[in-house]
Amino acid sequence: MECISVFDMLKIGVGPSSSHTLGPWRAAERWIAELEEDGVFDQVQSVSVSLYGSLSLTGKGHATDIAVAMGLLGADPVTVPIDSISGSIDSIKDQGKILFGEKREVPFDYTQDISFKKEFLPFHANGIRFTAQLSNGEISEETYYSIGGGFVVKEELIHSKENKETFKTFPYPIKTGNELLHFCETEKKSISEIVMENELSLRTATEIDEGLQSIWNTMLECMYVGCHTEGILPGGLNVRRRAYDLHQKLKGTVPYSNPQEWLEGIRDTEVKFRQIIKWVSCFALSVNEVNASLGRVVTAPTNGSAGVIPAVLMYYMVIENHDANFDDVKQFLLVASEVGSIFKKGATISAAMGGCQAEIGVSSAMAAAGLTELMGGTPEQVLMAAEIAMEHHLGLTCDPIGGLVQVPCIERNAMGAIKAINAAELALDTDPKDAKVPLDKVVNTMWETAKDMSSKYKETSEGGLAVGVFLSDC
Repeated sequence: MECISVFDMLKIGVGPSSSHTLGPWRAAERWIAELEEDGVFDQVQSVSVSLYGSLSLTGKGHATDIAVAMGLLGADPVTVPIDSISGSIDSIKDQGKILFGEKREVPFDYTQDISFKKEFLPFHANGIRFTAQLSNGEISEETYYSIGGGFVVKEELIHSKENKETFKTFPYPIKTGNELLHFCETEKKSISEIVMENELSLRTATEIDEGLQSIWNTMLECMYVGCHTEGILPGGLNVRRRAYDLHQKLKGTVPYSNPQEWLEGIRDTEVKFRQIIKWVSCFALSVNEVNASLGRVVTAPTNGSAGVIPAVLMYYMVIENHDANFDDVKQFLLVASEVGSIFKKGATISAAMGGCQAEIGVSSAMAAAGLTELMGGTPEQVLMAAEIAMEHHLGLTCDPIGGLVQVPCIERNAMGAIKAINAAELALDTDPKDAKVPLDKVVNTMWETAKDMSSKYKETSEGGLAVGVFLSDC
């Protein structure tokens, strides 16, 4: 059983994909750390990387090669200046060498030493193999798997024992929705209160607040940047950014100079039904346009679905509750993360394993749950909202055109956000005793659907829209 914190489910990183960008980036960092732990880092003479399965088939469109190279450089995706990435990659290509781990300069041919292998490794669809030639003539080799949401593991799960022991330290160890409801009932606590108690077993209240504030600040900044940036997204599809134009039509004349003032200004705009839908869509589109351009986003629970949660949370703050503050943000994120962890433990949050239902479906369920508790829903209604949101994403395929996290991915975030709000409203007006499908059943069904789904629809760009629409058409 995994110990999954809110800071595991919600990570700050660089787009466009948590499994294809952030995961490989983190895997490279982890490999360097293990070489240092093993005392062989100083012996490294050359390095190479092999990308397997889905990482190979859609790796170029997901900037997997860029992410791996940045990881080998020792750059941190949380803090690296976004505008420095292209220069770093150009330098590697031009010089034919890399400053490995920020410490050792080794030869590196960008086009030859990052290879794309179409075959799938048996453990997971996203395999990464790092190889180092050592000065003593030996070869050091490690294989990692990017399993979605920025999580990286080895096949042998060498940290599983440590993870289980940490999980046991949780005052409320939770694997399923039923277990979560049991603790809420016996302890007379809300879901957010249960999750907070678990988090306090890992870090202090101040650390939790600071971490969640950083996550929200990144989400808000991401929406702000996306709504104020126009132009064409990179990658060759010539996708025009839409958040900018939509925002220009919606924002009115209220002056502002920073994201927080912007939020306050939106509270004074018109709130007819059509405008609400447009605002929610604008928020979601803005995030995923930033994500598609290798910008900084919060993995929630993945990069491809990063727009749903901030869009729904922003909706609550600017439409539903003008007095909403950080306490509301904290409550929402705690609930959302716990629902996401239930899906990760019982199914998957990797599109390479489960299609887009594992990304947009899970993010919509997370957002619906968070919104429902903020709107006064009971724990039973919170999980009902999550179930409703996922139920109507079951079977959703992952078929990005050109392997880019753009079409249909960006629009799907807007749709997932709207569904989350709808699911919350349905749950709030329903007696949980009348529910026919509990959350745990939809989690199981999602996993069975994922296993039955053809690999063509699992982030390989070998089926669906990815082959139905040609790059030449764009």
